[in-house]
Amino acid sequence: MEPKIQSTAWNPEIIEKAILKKWEEEDIYHFAIDDDDDESKPAFVIDTPPPYPSGRPWHIGAAAHYAQIDMIARVARMNGKNVLFPIGIDRNGLPVEIYTEKKYKVRMRQMDRQKFLDLCKVALDDLEAEMIQIMKRMGLSGNFKEYYRTDSDEYRALTQATFIELWKRGLVYLANRPNNYCPDCGTTIADAEIVYNEIPTKLIYMKFKVTTRKNKERGKEEEEKKKKNNDNTDDTLIIVASTRPELLYACQAVIVNPEDDRYKHLQGARAILPLFNREVSIVPHHSAKPEFGSGAVMVCSYGDQNDVQLFRELGLKEIVALNENGFTTEAAGQQYAGLRVNQARTKIVEDLKNAGLMEKEESITHRTPLCERSKTPIEIIALHDYYVKQIEFVPQLKELAFKLKFHPDMHRQILLKWLDSINIDWPVSRRRFYGTEIPIWYCNTCKAPNLPPSDGKYYRPWKDKPPFEKCAKCGNVGSGFTGEDRTFDTWMDSSISPLYVTKFDKDKKMFDYAYPTAIRPQAKDIIRTWLHYTMLRCVQLTGKIPWHEAWIMGYGVDEKGEKMSKSKGNVIDPFPVIQKYGADTFRFWSASEANLGYDFRCSEQRIAGAQKFLSKLWNVGRFLSSFEVIGERKAPSYLEPSDRWILAELARVVKECRRGYSEYNFFVPANAIRDFTWHLFAAHYIEMVKGRAYIANTDDGNNKNDDDDEKRGKRSALYTLHRCFSTILLLIAPVIPFIVEELWTKMYSSETTIHRQAMFRKEQEELEEIEEDAEMTKYTKAIIDFNSMVWNKKKETISKETGKPLSLKDPIDIPVPSELEQFGQDLKAMHNLTAR
Repeated sequence: MEPKIQSTAWNPEIIEKAILKKWEEEDIYHFAIDDDDDESKPAFVIDTPPPYPSGRPWHIGAAAHYAQIDMIARVARMNGKNVLFPIGIDRNGLPVEIYTEKKYKVRMRQMDRQKFLDLCKVALDDLEAEMIQIMKRMGLSGNFKEYYRTDSDEYRALTQATFIELWKRGLVYLANRPNNYCPDCGTTIADAEIVYNEIPTKLIYMKFKVTTRKNKERGKEEEEKKKKNNDNTDDTLIIVASTRPELLYACQAVIVNPEDDRYKHLQGARAILPLFNREVSIVPHHSAKPEFGSGAVMVCSYGDQNDVQLFRELGLKEIVALNENGFTTEAAGQQYAGLRVNQARTKIVEDLKNAGLMEKEESITHRTPLCERSKTPIEIIALHDYYVKQIEFVPQLKELAFKLKFHPDMHRQILLKWLDSINIDWPVSRRRFYGTEIPIWYCNTCKAPNLPPSDGKYYRPWKDKPPFEKCAKCGNVGSGFTGEDRTFDTWMDSSISPLYVTKFDKDKKMFDYAYPTAIRPQAKDIIRTWLHYTMLRCVQLTGKIPWHEAWIMGYGVDEKGEKMSKSKGNVIDPFPVIQKYGADTFRFWSASEANLGYDFRCSEQRIAGAQKFLSKLWNVGRFLSSFEVIGERKAPSYLEPSDRWILAELARVVKECRRGYSEYNFFVPANAIRDFTWHLFAAHYIEMVKGRAYIANTDDGNNKNDDDDEKRGKRSALYTLHRCFSTILLLIAPVIPFIVEELWTKMYSSETTIHRQAMFRKEQEELEEIEEDAEMTKYTKAIIDFNSMVWNKKKETISKETGKPLSLKDPIDIPVPSELEQFGQDLKAMHNLTAR
């Protein structure tokens, strides 16, 4: 029989593109609730992370991430779910602005706002097209026909509508309070957008004069204690150590530990700021650490979050040290005003030295808060910002965090630790341009904020007229309104993704059917931002957690385990790799390399290595395609021992794949199927039954009444070969969809795609029962060991005729061990054994 598969090698360049076109034309991945067939199925909606087109190339780790999200969708379809796999592009926020500034060599705040926004859109369109191209080429079975953009009018209108709803419920407020501020980004940032690094810095020891002291008269005992503690401080001075000398002018107190004997006599005294000659109190406080620096710490507005807490606790009056652009204010005095932080630091330290007011400086490493995006140290500045309440929701979110199923479970702790750390509400206003505008106009008479109706329209207050004429508070009509020019934190947009894809507040039938969504796939580094904020907002708006499961992937790192970055030169562009090796190779590498939740290594060499399995699978399929397919309806009533053995081993693989797929850990099925196919099915079983499979057909007959041993053995072999291989294709289909589609349609069903088949068929459930047959599975090691022994013996044996080692086809006088007697006929045929 001629093989149904003629090509001797898998050619992804030609075949994958043809299959992509076929899938698109047949719309095999459609989701619809108006179709009775689909609506009867349970909905499986993926809250797909919309990728961020912030520059080239797209990170290969991110591409691998999306390949695995597609595997989630394919598994759900093959398990009978009505799958909605949305595709979106996240087009809001700071990275877009930075990329646009670099690309066009412009500065956002130095040009017309609308012109800058237009440049952003052009830059984004270019990057977006490339991302969509890569996703399609990888074989993502997503809804590309209706892919969304987070900067579309429709999406931004929903962001604004949800904000207006939260406002109505009293969950939004305006407050002037110390907030994290990135001078480079020029905007407020939330705690979740801060990272901490150990950075080398200088600890400056400054001399503060003391004006009044308690216990002016010291007894001999106290003087002795001072000597014993090596305290050589002049009674008229207190040495204050700080890593932020540039904020000296904003100091409002000096704190010392109440148990620090060096300063007990100074508690309640007054100290004079060097250079600025202003008095502040010396206050005992437990947060001062005697072992750090001099043990005396200045409290200024604001060096860190501890300063913020101390200002509130001690009732200190705030001094505005820095303006919104990160420059020192007039409070620094004429000599130091208008400087950047580093400039002010250099000048103040220099002046302290020159005036003899600095005792010493010490090199240390300091845990410094940095902006997650710009990687520059953040400042804490008092600003008017809008806040969404989150503190009061923490207990409820904790409860839901335990109900949410995490894959893997270990990443639940990231969310719980973040919830435990929350101590302020979420500041959501940003001083940027490219984002969803805050929909507020302020009355020019009473300054009260006025919000538009929640009517699905997209509002831009910085350029649009308000959709009302009268102030809701004072009723004034004639004085007009001033539009808000700030935008939302980009997480305000991202956090409504499950609401947007399920048509919240737009299509009740769809929303009721699809929400909560099935799963949120995402990276571990944005659990405390995207996952947390989405939970918060959706619970506030719907009272329900937005998903049933969360799937968390690790980072893609380079071959050495280091983070990939353009500056290191270790970034790999996924597109040329996919073009060179094919989508299935890339996908199989992703699945077999990345154990869910853990970081995984990326290199072209590793990806190229994954291609070997596809070649093996293709060659096995091509070989088997030359044999008659005996399906379940013509299944033989009797199976030979070798066939029962491999089916028992296949049952183990089915069970292992079922476990891996239920956890969405594709590392498990990818490696289980590769090992079984390559090292057991192809290497041992196929070789064992070739003799039976090649027996010539004489009569089809009725297999149930067929007493001919040879024909019975052949039918048993053919049935088992195809049952194993078709099961392999079904089990690996979500991982390598192209090659299995080609093999399936050529060998088993030219009319129907494998991706609409049931992954776990009834006969596969029967396979799992076969595993209980310990009489079969216990022989696996013995079979492998015997076959390996024979192959090695032939390599070691020199033929008398040729003078060379025996070939695998040459006869050899080796007996089949008694424990493998039931497999004797197949083993003898396989190795051409002559011993009786």
